Order: sequence, then structure tokens, then C-alpha cells
Amino acid sequence: MTSREEEAGPQALACALVASGALRSDWLAAFHAVPRDMFVPARIWPGIAAGTRQNALVDRDQDPDAWLTAVYSDIPLTTQWDDGKHAGDEVGTTPTSSSSQPHMVFSMLGDLGVEDTEATGSASRALEIGAGTGWNAALMAFRLGSGNVVSIECDPEVAKGALANLKDAGLSPRVIVGDGRLGHPEGAPYDRVIATCSVGQVPYAWVEQTVPGGIIVAPWGTGYGGEAIARLVVGEDGTAGGHFTRSSAFMRLRQQRADRARHDAYLKGQEWPADGVRSTTALSPADIDGWIEQFAISLRVPGTFWSVEPDDDGSYVLWFYSDDTQSWASVDYEPGVSEYLVVQSGPRRLWDETEAAHRWWVEQDRPGFARFGLTVGPDAQTPWLDRPDNPV
Repeated sequence: MTSREEEAGPQALACALVASGALRSDWLAAFHAVPRDMFVPARIWPGIAAGTRQNALVDRDQDPDAWLTAVYSDIPLTTQWDDGKHAGDEVGTTPTSSSSQPHMVFSMLGDLGVEDTEATGSASRALEIGAGTGWNAALMAFRLGSGNVVSIECDPEVAKGALANLKDAGLSPRVIVGDGRLGHPEGAPYDRVIATCSVGQVPYAWVEQTVPGGIIVAPWGTGYGGEAIARLVVGEDGTAGGHFTRSSAFMRLRQQRADRARHDAYLKGQEWPADGVRSTTALSPADIDGWIEQFAISLRVPGTFWSVEPDDDGSYVLWFYSDDTQSWASVDYEPGVSEYLVVQSGPRRLWDETEAAHRWWVEQDRPGFARFGLTVGPDAQTPWLDRPDNPV
């Protein structure tokens, strides 16, 4: 290995992941045996560790050093745009497949708590939702044995790439093209289920196909914003529940993507402020844009989403919308002011609800993700604070 490869290679990344606590000793052998570069295509758009922005294309054939540096950096790598419809060099509209940030990959595998043959005499059977490039399935297959891992991928081309990568690595977990919401009942029951895409509703099929005492790890968040990793333990009563472990930002399960109405549908052809009622607020929009603030507010203000209309001078309009297109609100943010103009329209006063939700979060001592939890049953899922009998 050249000095350049050592600087940007797997050993440096492994050291950083171990130091951070993400890569634990029981996954270290898998990390080295299943190198990430075997599961990354030639054309990638590197992301950033905290956030969802993608940088310019890096092409291995054009700049192998930059490609290797990106692969062995602790960042996500977008590998597909717009469900494969975008094929240019520029960034597309929506990233739709990726190689996840290594820190998140190994943190979630740590949450999963698999048991291998060496430790217990029999390995966990694992179901993965979202094969992507195949790296996550490969790590599990190395540790648990290929026969104990099933991965479901809805995109045939993505699945094809994952299978090729797995074959090159000498691994053969089962990769199925299908709807991840349905799980894979033919292979059930599973001891562990892990999703590499986010969900707004945990499919109950995942609970049904997991043994009592088994664990489900999945990124979860509402349509409003904010997202976290749910670690759910399946009970004898047919429910699954547990705390969130950390924040996350994953692409949504394709079958659960939001189909949102356009801005014009809310103003119904009128110019702002249309029929909206004006008021002012002392709560700055800048105080509710953090990931945990969005997460907490989303639990108290269901059926909503928001967008930002920026201006060149640092000011912006924060828009709130109800999913049913009947209500909207706007808040004008200006740097350096102490009061902000609010306009609200419709049966729901969305800014009032947002203020109340933020106030509630502050009154609870600004809880972080780990104080929240989720219970999933056959007919409903319930987020809660601190304990299951304290629903949000």
C-alpha cells in the first residue's frame, strides 16, 4: 500500500471509528474483511458528515486519489439520483441510493446487537431493508454467515449492483427485489431486522416476522422533519418498543415518500397574504430549525411539513403546510430583530401549534433523542417521552 493509500485508507478510518465508539471490537474483523471500496461504484457524489448536502461528482477513472479519499472518509456517498433517471455529472434533484456514512453504519450494527456463532453457538438470522451497494449486508454476512442474511431492495438496478459487489467479495446473502414494507415471510422468523432507509410508519410485517426478544433497528421520523434511530425490542404481546438511540438522516423508504401539494394549492390562486390573519411572535424561526427541535415539534404537530424561501440578505420566509392543503402559515425571519411577522390561514393555526410544541419541549427540559421512544403495534404506533406510558 502506498503512503497515499495509507493516509486515505481503511486503517485510518478504522482508527477514527474505534476512537468515536462507533466501531466496536466485535465488528472490527468484518470492517477489515469487507473493505468499503469494493462496494462503492466509480461515480460518486461525496456528502458531509452532518447534513444532507452533496458535493461535486468524483469519478474513479478520472481522479482515483480523490475517489479513494472520499471512500475512506467518514461521509455518506450518493450513488444514484432520481431513481436512476438522472445520469449526468451534475447533482440530480433527489438522492435515491447511497453508501451510508461509516459511523452510522457501525453505530446501527452496534444497536442491532447480533449474536454470532463464536459467541453463542448459533448466529442471528438478519433481515435487511434496503440493500443499496451491498456493504451493510456484506458486513453482516461475513459475521453471521451468508445463509443467515436476507436483504430486500426495491430497485432492480441497485439490487443488481449489490449482488455483483457481494459476489466479488465472495459472499452470498440472499438479495431479493421487492417491497421492503412486506419483509420476507418465507425466510421468517428473524432475530434481527435493520432498515437502511427511513420510515414514517414501521411496517407491522417487520414485527410479525421477528421472534419475541428480537430487535428491529430503523431510522424513523415524521414528514415534518427531524429523524432518529429507533431500537425496538419485540415483545410476547406482538408489539415492539424501545428508545431512540441517536439522530439520523436517511433517504425515505420509496413506498412511504410524501406526495405533497404545491405551494399554489394552499393560497388557492391568491397573492400572499390571501385570507391569512396577521400577528407577531417573539419565537425566532432560527430557534426551531435544529434537528432535535424539529423532531420534538413534529410529534406534537402531526400531518404537517415546512419549507424555506430564502433571500440574499440572510432573511427568509418559513412556510408551514398541513397535509390536507387546508391550512398554512408563514413567518418572516429577519436577522437582528426581536419580533417576527406571522400570517396564518385555515382551520389549523400551524404557527400557534408550533409555538406550543416548542414551549412543551422547553418545559420538558429540552429532551434529546434518547429520552424519546416508540411503540409499534398491529394498528398504531405511539411515540413517547421517557417511558411508554407517557405518550407524546
